Amino acid sequence: MIHFNNSYARLPEGFFTRTAPTPVRDPKLVALNLPLAERLGLDAEWLQSPEGLQVLAGNAVAEGSEPIAQAYAGHQFGGFSPQLGDGRAVLLGEVIAPDGARFDIQLKGAGPTPFSRRGDGRAWLGPVLREYLVSEFMAAFGVPTTRALAAVTTGEQVIRETLLPGAVLTRIAASHIRVGTFEFYAARGDRERLRLLTEHVIARHYPDASGAADLLQRVVEAQAYTISCWMGLGFIHGVMNTDNMSVSGETIDYGPCAFMDGYQPDKVFSSIDAYGRYAWNEQPNIAVWNLAQLASCLVPLMGDSDEAVAEATRIVHSFPALYQREWLKRFAAKLGISQPRPEDRALIEKLLSLMAQEQVDFTRAFAGLSDGKARDEFIDRDAFDQWAAEWQARIAGLPDAAEFMARANPRRIPRNHRIEQAIALARDEGDYSLFHLLDAALRQPFTDRAQWDALALPPEPDEVVQRTFCGT
Repeated sequence: MIHFNNSYARLPEGFFTRTAPTPVRDPKLVALNLPLAERLGLDAEWLQSPEGLQVLAGNAVAEGSEPIAQAYAGHQFGGFSPQLGDGRAVLLGEVIAPDGARFDIQLKGAGPTPFSRRGDGRAWLGPVLREYLVSEFMAAFGVPTTRALAAVTTGEQVIRETLLPGAVLTRIAASHIRVGTFEFYAARGDRERLRLLTEHVIARHYPDASGAADLLQRVVEAQAYTISCWMGLGFIHGVMNTDNMSVSGETIDYGPCAFMDGYQPDKVFSSIDAYGRYAWNEQPNIAVWNLAQLASCLVPLMGDSDEAVAEATRIVHSFPALYQREWLKRFAAKLGISQPRPEDRALIEKLLSLMAQEQVDFTRAFAGLSDGKARDEFIDRDAFDQWAAEWQARIAGLPDAAEFMARANPRRIPRNHRIEQAIALARDEGDYSLFHLLDAALRQPFTDRAQWDALALPPEPDEVVQRTFCGT
């Protein structure tokens, strides 16, 4: 059983449409996240039972569930779409964990909704496995993120460029409220629903916030922290539209995401990002752009005056300083510096510049600082040695340097080529062994084990992944 305690479904009509999942033919459980089930206070035995499987597949609606598809708008690659909404996701409801935290339970790939815009509402297996692995790695590393509770195959095929096996992901989030949710009502001039949404978000995520301006400040702070986490891992979200920015600060919607292998600051993976709008080094700038859209929505609730506009502008403009502070903490920790100083920025940037010149592997270079193998990643070792002398002088006498580096630099990340290999095995042979191996290894990103060594290796030339795809 799942003990639902729904709050979003108590909001007035217009925030969502009541939509049940569409049943599938032959569901089979691929993975159940037992630690997450325990975190949520859910009965893992029941979830693995035939009855639980039917709920995770969308074939049955559990008692207390109130399935809805949420309404939202969004700026996609800078162009505004006044109505998007959950086109292939259904929010089953909310649960309150043993510690009192509230979480959404959503099925992604659950069939068409009124927001599907002629789509089939389904997901194919590849993006479900990708999101499961990447979101759980991010959680293990401490990055604010949605989570994956379960992956289920449907026994049906979906049509993309070809026929592909279908799947459903059970996604967990503090909420699925986005910047685009606010844009939906702002675009309609619906101040009353903007007010209700603002009050709901404050009560749910920032209960000590006082009004719309304070809410905006909290979202700015949350996003500054999250984006700094992305940058420190070489993570590229790939589709930072406003409908993919959560007001809780969680990383959401992992469609064409990827991690850098060789360090290229302007790296893009997403097949639909033709002009590099969402490149790795553009992500902080895009966060400011997205937050400015949220500010525009909240201004009417702040007084709808020149003073309100000025205040909203000031809050959005606080992002760069907040982000730079978090960036410095993040990258200084990767060098073993627990109390960074402003001048440490030059030391960090000098290393990044050396890495960019040779496209040195981002993860292995930083992990190598801990075990003395970073030098081996460089061709110009004299240049690295000069930098390393400065670095060693900086951390000399810091007793916690090794501990900080060990906690800040993962031994392995979700390598793009390994994820693609796991997806191919599952798709073509029904073999989930590599998926499960990756899942186990990525949950312990700082632990070395012999059976995981190959997962940390960069791709061979014929294994390099150049493009990633949304999967819709």
